[in-house]
Amino acid sequence: MLPTIRSRAAWQISKRIQTASRRSYAFSANDQQEINDPTPQKDVPNVSKTNELPTEAVHTSTSLQEKTEDAEHRRVTQAPNRAVAWSRSQNPRAKAMSGPRFEQTIMEAQPAPQAAITLIHQQPVRWTHERMVACDGGGGPLGHPRIFINVDKPQICMCTYCGLPFANEHHRAHLESLHTTPYPLEPQGKAAEVPESQRITDEALGQR
Repeated sequence: MLPTIRSRAAWQISKRIQTASRRSYAFSANDQQEINDPTPQKDVPNVSKTNELPTEAVHTSTSLQEKTEDAEHRRVTQAPNRAVAWSRSQNPRAKAMSGPRFEQTIMEAQPAPQAAITLIHQQPVRWTHERMVACDGGGGPLGHPRIFINVDKPQICMCTYCGLPFANEHHRAHLESLHTTPYPLEPQGKAAEVPESQRITDEALGQR
């Protein structure tokens, strides 16, 4: 009887140790905790004073040249219309061109697309009289799978796939009474606005 109790107790203790060790090493990919590095890397600015000297470029007729102050501003700005990163998988632009070799390091000549997360909030609200709407991103080869959205609540409901905003016509007065809204309630005439139809032809795989 005694050996059985001892073996069972030893088994329970080993199981607890394994569970504790497993929990101590478990972590999430979304954790933002910094690792205690005894030798942290130094922040090395990738803006060079030599970029103020004109440099010949093969793909342009003019020479490449930029001031250090302008380059520093472009280096710390993640996108032309957004200052910080908007995804955990993004690498900050301030760390750009620090590892690989480049033909030239002038920030103005590097790709800098507009941030879609900011452009989507320039789209006006799509008003409807139905309690449910379907969004396919305009359809066609550039669209997305159809998403059904409930718009029966007094709020702006966005598509979880492309971010287009929808709202019920019955709640227009309430939304207009709010001080601010995440999306404009009416078209503002901005270049980033997309027409509601988003289509050039009406067939199933039509042109957008």
